[in-house]
Amino acid sequence: MRWRQAREWVIEQLIRASGISSIVMVVLIFAFLLKEGLAVFQTVPLGDFLAGQRWYPISEPPRFGILPLLCGSALVTGGAALLSVPLSIASALCISEIAKGWAKEALKTGIELFAAIPSVVLGFIGVTVLAPLIRQAFHLPTGLTALTGSITLAFMAMPTIVSITEDALSAVPRGYREAAVALGATRWQMMTRVLLPAAASGIVAAVMLGVGRVIGETMAVMMLTGNAAVIPHSLLQPVRTLTATIAAEMGETVRGSDHYSALFAIGIVLFAISFSINLVADLFLHRTRAR
Repeated sequence: MRWRQAREWVIEQLIRASGISSIVMVVLIFAFLLKEGLAVFQTVPLGDFLAGQRWYPISEPPRFGILPLLCGSALVTGGAALLSVPLSIASALCISEIAKGWAKEALKTGIELFAAIPSVVLGFIGVTVLAPLIRQAFHLPTGLTALTGSITLAFMAMPTIVSITEDALSAVPRGYREAAVALGATRWQMMTRVLLPAAASGIVAAVMLGVGRVIGETMAVMMLTGNAAVIPHSLLQPVRTLTATIAAEMGETVRGSDHYSALFAIGIVLFAISFSINLVADLFLHRTRAR
């Protein structure tokens, strides 16, 4: 009996230590970003950094305005969300309420396996297949546009959104379905007017987590969006995102230079955005569990 209690105590302490270490690691990462990134604000005001329209880090004098990068990230992420959210919710409804037996298991497994495809593979497929199609369809000089990146990122976000949405729909009590049908509702009315509102918190959390997955993507957007640091006016223009900028330029900077610090400052902005998105998603998930 004492051995069992001692073993349980050790396991509890290991679990507690794992949780605490995760928090400590996140804090250390943020502290490192602050240490390396805040130095740029000694030469560039915060307002000019966030609202500046020119990102020319090697010009004379250098320009460190990340507004084009913010706009590029927002455009690509927004386009991906517009494409992925309706498809993901429809897929989750199909898996949860329509598909039965082996078809349901096959769909769930296929969507989960899709998440295992490396982003560089999807980026390569986008460059070789999707980009030429978009260039020909819209008669553009290049197919590497925000639309190309948005379509690819939409497929990358779908597995996350579908899985969590399907879990949220499955968590709705069966009595809701039976009561709606007993009152004369069709299956479509039951799904759209009962299930979706009942699972709204979980669906919102799924969307937020999917958006967080998209906004942190690097390789695919660097390959597909054209890497033009200009403020975009449509999805058919090349753009550059925050993540692609860090990946493309970090290897060419001098350690301790303003350019080096500016890239870490972009990392701080990305950290703040991702943390906010995940915090909102976590709040909605806890709200769902409380219900």
